[in-house]
Amino acid sequence: MADKTKAVIFDMDGVIFDSERIIIELWEEFGEKNNIPHMHDVTIRCVGLNDKATEEVFKEVYGDDYDYRRFQKIISKQYHEMADGGKLPMMIGVREILDYLKDNGYKIALASSTRTEVVTNQLKAANIYEYFDKVVCGDTVTHSKPHPEIFLKAADQLGVDITKVYIIEDSFNGIRAAHAAGAMPIMVPDMIEPDDEMREKAYKILNNLLEVIDFLKTIN
Repeated sequence: MADKTKAVIFDMDGVIFDSERIIIELWEEFGEKNNIPHMHDVTIRCVGLNDKATEEVFKEVYGDDYDYRRFQKIISKQYHEMADGGKLPMMIGVREILDYLKDNGYKIALASSTRTEVVTNQLKAANIYEYFDKVVCGDTVTHSKPHPEIFLKAADQLGVDITKVYIIEDSFNGIRAAHAAGAMPIMVPDMIEPDDEMREKAYKILNNLLEVIDFLKTIN
């Protein structure tokens, strides 16, 4: 039993909460109203990135004159009006997998590119914060995904060997980061379907968190 994996690290947006869909739709609406082209493609590129890396993508596409910070505040206000106070929908199987992991002695961490205040508030509003032994957020690391730093930090805080950890991610950047960290990435696609790169880098690709439970049962 000692050699079996007993730790799981979750991404948050698109894995725990159905939040990426909301954010992308808000940016698309903003782009349409303000005649800003290619907003869907740009926001898809940003899935899994922290705020600083997202700004860099927007500047790369739209130029230095693009007032990302002002626009981002508009989107953020709209998002929090829709999501705060427990209104953010959770993905299929969240409570089930968290209960399964706790009941079976797993260490559980969350590693999200989102900043700490938002992550903490959303987890507490959904009454799932206490499930996580450690929470590592985008504003506490130097490098954004696809750099592996956030996952390495989460594994270190859990006191586990990263090569024995399953990391559950939905984004390409998240799977790249988990793979680079040397972990076992499980991709549960949300907004973007896996391509050949993802099939090569992911340890498993499953449809939802309930399927992840079934997979974990097979190794236990």
